[in-house]
Amino acid sequence: MVMYTNHPVSAPPSAPVRETTGHLLLRAWCVFVIVLALGGVGLVNAVGPVASTVIVVATAVVSAVVWIVVRPPVAWRRLPWLAFGYVAWAFLSVLWSAWPAASVLTLLLLGITTFQGLFVGAVLTWRDVVRAVASAAKWIVGLSLLFELAVSVFVRGPILPGFALPASRMDPIVYWSRDNLFDGGRIQGIFGNANLLASVMLVAIIVFAIRFAAGAPRRLWLLGWIVVAAFLFVRAGSATALVSAAFVALVLATVLVMRTARRPGERTRWYVLYAVVGLGGGAALWFGRDTVFGLLGRGADLTGREGIWADVLARAAERPFTGWGFSTPWIASEPLIDGWIVDHGQTVVQAHSVWIDVFFQLGGVGVVLLALVYLAYLWRSWFFAIDRPRWDLRADRPYSPLTLLPTLIGALLVVQGLTESGPLLLWGWMFVVLFGAKIKQAPLVGVGPAEQSIAIERGEPQSPGS
Repeated sequence: MVMYTNHPVSAPPSAPVRETTGHLLLRAWCVFVIVLALGGVGLVNAVGPVASTVIVVATAVVSAVVWIVVRPPVAWRRLPWLAFGYVAWAFLSVLWSAWPAASVLTLLLLGITTFQGLFVGAVLTWRDVVRAVASAAKWIVGLSLLFELAVSVFVRGPILPGFALPASRMDPIVYWSRDNLFDGGRIQGIFGNANLLASVMLVAIIVFAIRFAAGAPRRLWLLGWIVVAAFLFVRAGSATALVSAAFVALVLATVLVMRTARRPGERTRWYVLYAVVGLGGGAALWFGRDTVFGLLGRGADLTGREGIWADVLARAAERPFTGWGFSTPWIASEPLIDGWIVDHGQTVVQAHSVWIDVFFQLGGVGVVLLALVYLAYLWRSWFFAIDRPRWDLRADRPYSPLTLLPTLIGALLVVQGLTESGPLLLWGWMFVVLFGAKIKQAPLVGVGPAEQSIAIERGEPQSPGS
């Protein structure tokens, strides 16, 4: 006999799953940590080196406490041990350093940056890492635009670090902002340096585009952020950043082509083609630098960098194996640095090349260790991007746009490191540690113990293949 009932067969409706307050706070803290890494130079310009050091140390203490409380799953054998080897050699250099005080101070920054990279990668999943980097980039983009706008509207003239006004006309290199937003000149954002601004804006464009491709909510807002970041990138007028952007585009195209391969040997011809294009382009850029950099409004000597390289290499040759001692950046008050290399009346505090800087500070041993770190990072990030996600017999799972971030950031750092020492500290080194460790801990997005914390936090335990 048929029975009629008012009770539905389906499960009763329930409220949508929401992240817990604790996880929201955790991600917000990670965003703050990444903001400090991306905009650390701006913090020093705003509050000075002493206050900045206190803030950086305090954030490390908080992150350590959070790590102990959260206790994320960590496979200790799959940590970035090569990066630890480089850091260990840097700490060991204190024993023979020509500037031990500067070594201790800058090693504190190196150690904290390394720890924070490990922390963010350990407590967040891949999706949260990309989301946190994007959120931090929005803060830097917004603050840089608002800072330049405030200077042009309210100050109406150049401003020095610490929000001080110059008493007289000074060399533009010392200005925090040159008040160029409305006159067409190069702008510097919160960094006080156009090259640093352009590099971070390129990071922002990369991560915003990846979030857009991944189907993030409020995609129209992401397009707006891309436009603002692109505007600041163009107005920074950095030749190095333009070359980096071209190389990043080439790497992106290569990855997308590699993803179309259907047979194991099909990638070989693409490797050969892009190797020829890359080597040919690099050779043309170097031998035709007079024309290229002339079109970009730069000198063929890379804005004086060749002279700096010659001076640094000459001194580095005096200690070719162990170097003069770690100091990234150089401390201008050190007797051996003060007045050694002067540009526009200011003591130069970097070699303007990652590899020359490391050779000068840590000798040939340091160069080998850092080369191994970069080779391991680039190797893992490359196959993280081009290999289809697979942990069973199924071989047709779609690629994730999130896997593009490490290899594109790696491409940016490689090119930037040829003419800048920035990748050795702050966000450059933090991203190498963060992404390098994350790829080893969670080689598949959303799969494995290190990727299940968000599901557990939401009350949604999932199977390893979900």
